[in-house]
Formats: sequence, structure tokens, C-alpha cells
Amino acid sequence: MQEKKRKLTIAKAMAEAISLEMRGSDDVLVMGEDIGKLGGVFGNTLGLLDEFGPERVRDTPISETAFIGTAVGMAAAGMRPVVELMFVDFFGVCMDSIYNLAAKQSYFSGGSVTCPMVLMTSVGGGYGDAGQHSQTLYATFGHLPGLKVVIPSNAHDAKGMMAAAIVDLNPVIFMYHKALQGMGWLGTVQRSITHVPEGRYTVPLDKAELVRAGRDITLVGLGHTVHIALDAAAALEAKGIEAEVIDLRSIAPLDRETILASVGKTGALLSVDDDYHSYGVGAEIIATVAESGNVRLKAPPRRISYPDIPVPFAPEMEHAVLPNSDKVVSAVTAMLEARAHV
Repeated sequence: MQEKKRKLTIAKAMAEAISLEMRGSDDVLVMGEDIGKLGGVFGNTLGLLDEFGPERVRDTPISETAFIGTAVGMAAAGMRPVVELMFVDFFGVCMDSIYNLAAKQSYFSGGSVTCPMVLMTSVGGGYGDAGQHSQTLYATFGHLPGLKVVIPSNAHDAKGMMAAAIVDLNPVIFMYHKALQGMGWLGTVQRSITHVPEGRYTVPLDKAELVRAGRDITLVGLGHTVHIALDAAAALEAKGIEAEVIDLRSIAPLDRETILASVGKTGALLSVDDDYHSYGVGAEIIATVAESGNVRLKAPPRRISYPDIPVPFAPEMEHAVLPNSDKVVSAVTAMLEARAHV
């Protein structure tokens, strides 16, 4: 019998995944600011307090250093904490716990002490929240050995990736973009609301997905920029250009094979990233292709990203510098026109 389709938001899919893992193991617990009665500012823990109580769903004081450091200790003792850093911008106050403790715990102990914890955190701008609540910072975490860094673009992947993250023996930075969460006050890209099976399943934390096939150019995105790339691909189709779209899903590890296979077919590459331009995910993707030595490029690869400036508070200024589908269409058109004149 075919399973009945039911569509969930990413927020509800994350909460469902966490609840299933908590039912399956008493070692799983959740900590963070406003994650109990409120259910999380972004809805990721809604309903968990009612089912599991305050011992396993713990509202914490406003001290990221304290509760994320505590989570590292719990993980070392065999528990599987899920902690929420409300905004990724706040990582500075707890980076020692994240990188000098969580990321290095297994390495420093020769593998005898693991760190199975999940740090979930919101990313993304577009809401006039200024420079301390609007960044993405993917590359900051992807650059650090010992961490797995993932970001879903839809609810199906969010549930499966959260389940996989909780059972993983490594610390996982689980990023979720505000524009995809399904919270009414934020606005939501409707394509992110997808069918989510009721039972438990996992989605690999090391595998990208080809979400649209094409022959002329490869567009690589992650989280929100996957949807920007898909919107651009639809607009490009009207111009007779077939764009292939890859959803990275994971930044660390990075699925280089899927990227190389796609670019090897299309011969052109554009990365779409809403993190800062310099030293970012886009640069790593381009370097992957350039260093492979096996891909014949028909045009120089390009990247669209956020400029190297603090996020403006004024909405008009902020939206002017954010990646969008129009910028992708313009870049692709220019790349392919230049290729035609070579």
C-alpha cells in the first residue's frame, strides 16, 4: 500500500526526527535557550517538552559557553546531546568548546573518546536583522577538521539528516536556513515543504543530490541557494539553456565526486553561496574542479556569494547584496555568451 503523502516544514521535520531518536534512546537529550515550553525560536523542538519532560528537554541560561561545553562533556560520557545555538553569529562566545573540545576530542584520545553531539543553528539573512543575526558562516565551520557540517534544503532531507546526525559518533554542525524553516513570521520558500515519511529513516551526511538534470552548466547550491539555483534554472530554460542543479547537503565532508561528474558533463560551473565571498564554499568547489585535471571547462568557473562586508541593517541595502536568481541568470548568460565567442 502506498504511503499517504504528508507535507511538513523543515522545523516540524527536525522536531519529528529528534523525538524519534529520543524515543529510541534515553541517551538523547536536547538543550538550549527557549527550546522547552516555547519549542525553539525557529520551531525545531516544538512538542518535545510535553513528551519527554524537563530532564531531557532543558531550557538553559543565556550562556552558550556553558551549555555547549556541558554537551561536550555529556558526549564524552556516552550521551548524545542535541544543542541549539540560536544564531550561528553567536559562535564566537563558545568556539573553544566547539573546536578545541568537540572537534578534537576523538583525535586527542586516539579514538577512545568520541563526541556524538549535534549543534543545530540558524543561518541566513534577508530580515533586516543586521550583522549579528544574519550571517551563514558555512566555511568557518567547514574549514575545521573533526566537524561534520550539513544543511538541508527541504523537509525530507532535514528529518533524515537529523536522524543520521544524532547517531553519528562525530560532532555535527546542523545548519538550517531561516528562509526555509516554515515559520510564518519569517516567510518560507514553499519548495522546501516536502513529503516526509512518518517512520524513521536517514539521509547520508556525505552525499550531495542532483536535483535537476541539465547539459549546459552546473549550478551548485546549499540550503537556501539550492532554491535560488532552481528558480534560475527555470528562467534559463525559457532562454534555451539547460542548467543542472546540485544540492550539496554537506559541506564537510564535501561530495566532490558528484560535483566533478556533473561539471564533467556540462563543462561549465557556477557556485551559488550566501556565505562571504572570500575563502568560502564556492572557492573550494572551483578548486575541486580545477585541481582534478580531468574536467574540460568551456568557460571559466564563477561564484555568486555574499560580498565581504558586514550585513547591512537597512533592508534595501541587505537585499541588494544577497544572492538571488536574477544574479544567477545574468552570470550564466554572460558565461555562456563568452564561451560562444571563444
